[in-house]
Amino acid sequence: METRGSRAVEKLLIGAGGFFFLWAAVMLVGGLRQANWQVTELARQYLAATGMIQPIHTLVDFYTHIKGIEYIICVAFFVAFPVFFRFVEKRKTPPVRSIVRLPK
Repeated sequence: METRGSRAVEKLLIGAGGFFFLWAAVMLVGGLRQANWQVTELARQYLAATGMIQPIHTLVDFYTHIKGIEYIICVAFFVAFPVFFRFVEKRKTPPVRSIVRLPK
């Protein structure tokens, strides 16, 4: 049996959720309007504003960025290759060894 207080809290939470949804929708539409209705431009502006992407002005900046990505790829390879090799070389039965005697 529900109490009167729990219904009030439920209505309050639904109202707050609706308010935040409306606020987020208005902000998204406003941002799209400012970005000339281009979703990718809005995403680029967001990423640049939060510092997730930075403009590359010189060749040294570009090389430093590429070098960092290369190190990440190398670490991922050094972790993934031994795991993959163990998976490929896993045997279900032990190998059969035949005894071959060479003539003297």
